[in-house]
Amino acid sequence: MPRRDLPPPPPPVHLRAWLDANTVRADRARFLSELGRRSLGFGRLMLLWAVSAVFVLGWSFVGMAFMAIETHEPLAYLFGLIFAVLGVGVLIPAGFWFAWGAKRDRQVRRLMCAWAELDRDPPVDAAVRAPGRSLIWLLASFVLGAFGLWVTFASAVSARPGADTYGEVAYTMGLGMILWITALLGLGKAGAHYRWALRVFRAGPAATAPGR
Repeated sequence: MPRRDLPPPPPPVHLRAWLDANTVRADRARFLSELGRRSLGFGRLMLLWAVSAVFVLGWSFVGMAFMAIETHEPLAYLFGLIFAVLGVGVLIPAGFWFAWGAKRDRQVRRLMCAWAELDRDPPVDAAVRAPGRSLIWLLASFVLGAFGLWVTFASAVSARPGADTYGEVAYTMGLGMILWITALLGLGKAGAHYRWALRVFRAGPAATAPGR
């Protein structure tokens, strides 16, 4: 069931004949606009990056644990254990947060499909396509992904035995991987939304079913 703070699903087919068509059309426009912002709005992009930042924080603690242990000093093992516990304590909630966001995205997509198949309204449908928001997601994610790839490969290529420890290289490469994986998620989300919108509003109601 969708969460209460999401728009409701469309009225059942057997009730639509009793409802005013203009009211249903207005609800469709309002709810599709709201769902579109929830799916591909600026706030949703910031939420994705916030989750990525939490993963970066957790991985930073793990990286400090590796680097502390590599010193092979008695006290460093204690600090390494503390950093490792802190890292796990941050990464686990971040994983739950990410799973919650993925579940919310599926709920939003199902509601968008359900409302989109009710009718056709060219101005509303054009706004749901959101080419501008999709472009912002694509460009922002491309820049983040390029930076993440540069961090990942530059750390591996520039590492020198004796000058850089395994912990430092692992931390930097992991940081870059978090960035470009976040970018891939953003690119995939923007591309999937735009393809879905074009297919739905060009092909007609039969194409609006999720996963088609």
